[in-house]
Parts: sequence; structure tokens; C-alpha cells
Amino acid sequence: MPRTAQPVVRRLGPLGHPARLTVAGFMAVNLLGAALLTLPVASESGEWTDPVTALFTSTSAISVTGLVVVDTSSYWSGFGEAVVLALIQAGGLGIMTAASLLGLLVARRMGLRMQLIAQAETKALRLGETRRVVLGVVIMSLTIELVTALILTARRLATTDDPFGSALYHGVFHAISAYNNAGFALQEDSLVGFASDPWTLVPMMVAFVLGGIGFPVVFEVVQVLRSRRRGRPVPGWSLHTKITVVTYAGLAAAGIALVTALEWSNPATLGQLPWPSRLLGGLFHGLTPRTAGFNSVDVGAMHPTTLLINDVLMFIGGGSAGTAGGIKVTTFALLAFVVYAEVRGQPTVHVMGRRLAASVQRQAISVVLLAVGVVMVATMVLLRLSHMPLDQVLFEVVSAFGTVGLSTGITADLPAAGHLLLVAVMFLGRVGPITLASALALREHERRYELPEERPIVG
Repeated sequence: MPRTAQPVVRRLGPLGHPARLTVAGFMAVNLLGAALLTLPVASESGEWTDPVTALFTSTSAISVTGLVVVDTSSYWSGFGEAVVLALIQAGGLGIMTAASLLGLLVARRMGLRMQLIAQAETKALRLGETRRVVLGVVIMSLTIELVTALILTARRLATTDDPFGSALYHGVFHAISAYNNAGFALQEDSLVGFASDPWTLVPMMVAFVLGGIGFPVVFEVVQVLRSRRRGRPVPGWSLHTKITVVTYAGLAAAGIALVTALEWSNPATLGQLPWPSRLLGGLFHGLTPRTAGFNSVDVGAMHPTTLLINDVLMFIGGGSAGTAGGIKVTTFALLAFVVYAEVRGQPTVHVMGRRLAASVQRQAISVVLLAVGVVMVATMVLLRLSHMPLDQVLFEVVSAFGTVGLSTGITADLPAAGHLLLVAVMFLGRVGPITLASALALREHERRYELPEERPIVG
């Protein structure tokens, strides 16, 4: 690691590299959650839970995925559900905070070289910036969760005979699960019972979109809106925010249109609903693969083409430094810009008035290729272990890697070895892309020499 980056890294802890801190922290919390879930007090039956089930549930919660091998509401006791909810909150807040701080560190590190060249004052990750990021993540998260919980609680009270305490618990649980893109629900069929209820689905959609688009983007948009309202000079959006908003919106529109069109006449999914509910269901299922993980219709009954579209959306995921998983929309967009520049024969990549650094292009390619490798290897192994159809196994693996939580219904039927494989995939999908990207960025150094250039045949 370059000398200029070492003082920054030393401030972050004894493990040295900040990416290692992120992985170690999530691993420790995950194992603690698994240990708590094995206790008799965590299950409704009062019996010990086998370690594989406890580890799978804990990993699914801390990685805010939502895949389950046992029904959340019927298997886990109140204590067990509280542990799951705490893991979801810790996973969501933790990854947003870690990703935001790592992004800030990378930005300072990447800007440090130019500052040294210009003999300007060296900047580092200061305490004030760290506090600002952490407080921003916590305040934004709790505010959105609170508003969503109030709406869901009010709806529950208006449509059921539940007492206030039960309705409040239901609202809080689903608000936290939605904002953190966790996909855990207190109903065995997820949200199928609310397929025609916009007062439940819409607030949850807003929550998981805001959580999935990422703290830096939401923070920047809020700052712009505040400046306009107060008559102050409006700051321009950063390149990251522009790419995230445009790409997220484009993929969302494509997903909504394709899912609605393909499932409109399917009697097992949208086709059984009245047309207003079909539109609502199409909207919900066009957004939920990004990576909320809730379903208002039977995913296993969807057309194979729809499942493949979901695979693509789940693999791409949401915004960086958010609660969504996947390779992230910025990574996908950057590769698209690279391809566009190459097709046009341009020597450099220009994006929205900025030139894209070659190092960023290499990082994006590395993240995507390694992600493809993880998904392919895990799919082949799971096919061998389960002997289930390829489309269902691929869907399960991509859902795990993208920390989505959607399933065609095969999760519980997989063997223990398959569950452990998905545990590894979920964990890699949660901490892998952000730690890999930050590690690549922080390890960048100048080469003191170059070898003679030669071009192999491509294509």
C-alpha cells in the first residue's frame, strides 16, 4: 500500500485495511446472531435449533437477503424474531455506514495524489466527516423507517382486529425489513395477501427504493432540494448521483414494463387479479428484484422469461452505499459507457461531462467478472447437490448473491450442504463488491516501468 494511504488506514483500526474491518465486523455479528438463534428461547417449540438453520437465518438477516429455510413467524419466538430484526437493522445500517466511509476514504485517497502534485494541503478522513456520515446514515434510516412503520401500523389497525401493540409490531418489523431491503415478512406467503392493497405495498416500495438507492445519493438530493427551498445557490449533482439516478430509473422502468407485460395474462400470477391490482403487482415486482425480496404473487409460478429478467435485475442490484446488493447500478453503467466508447473508437471514456479514470474501469470489470464467477461456480455446485432445474437453481443463487431473497420455493428443500453454500454466497454478495472495490482502489500504486506493448487478437 502506498505511503500516502497508510496514515489513513492506521486510523481505522488494528486490522490495517478497512476492507478487512468490514468483513471481520460482519462475520462477528453474524456468528453471534447464529449462536443466539440456536437457543431454545429463540424458537416457538422451545427446542434447540440446528446450527445450519440458525446460521442460514442469521446470514440471511445480517446480509439483508430474506431467504429462509423455516417460516419466520411460526418457527421463531418473539425473542428469535427480535434477533432477526436486530440483525437486519445492524446489517442495513452497518453496510450503509461502512460503504459510505469506505467511499469517502477512497475519494480522499484518489484525490491525494493530485493534491500532492499541486503541493496543496493534504486531506484525510477527518473525525468530523466520519461523524457526519454516521449520523446522516442513522438519522435518514430511522426517519424513513419511522414514517413507513406509522403508515403500516395505521393500515393494520384499519383493516384487522389486531390490538395496537400487535399492529405496531407488524408495522415496525415490515418497515425495517423494507427499508433495509431484507425481504423478511411475518406472513408465510410474504405479501401475497396484500396484492391488492396499495396502502401496504406503496409505502414499502418507497422505503426499499430509498434504502436501495444509497445514502450518498439521497443525501445529495436532499441537499439540493433544501438549497432550492431556501433560495440558496443550487449545487450540481455529482457524477455518482447522476449515474445512479439515471441508471436506477431506467432499469426500474424496464423491469416494470417487462414483468407487467409478461405476467399480465398468467393466471397463476398477475392474471388472477383485477386490472388495477395487476398494475400494482407489475410495479411492485418490477422494483422488488432491485433487491427488496418481497413478493405479492407466487414467484415460482412466473414464466421462465420473467425469471430470467429477474436474474438480470437481481444481479445488477441497487445503488452503492445503500441497503441493496448486487454489483450495483454504477458498476453496470460504467461498463456500458466503456462499451459505448469502444464501439465508437474513442481512446478515453467520457461520462456526463467527465472523463472516467482507467483505474475505475478496471475496478468495475474486476467486480463484474468475479461476481459472474461466484454465481457460475455456486450454480454448478448447487445443481450437483440438489438435482433441481437450472432456472430455479440459477434464480436461487443470483437471489442469494444479490441479497434479494426472492425464491421459487426450493430453499427449504435444499440439502444442508446447499444451505451452507448459499450462506457463503449471501455473505460474499453482501460484503464482497464494496470491500473488493475499495480494496482495489486503496491498493492502487504507480508502476515505475512499462513493458513493450503488444495487442493479442480479440474476438
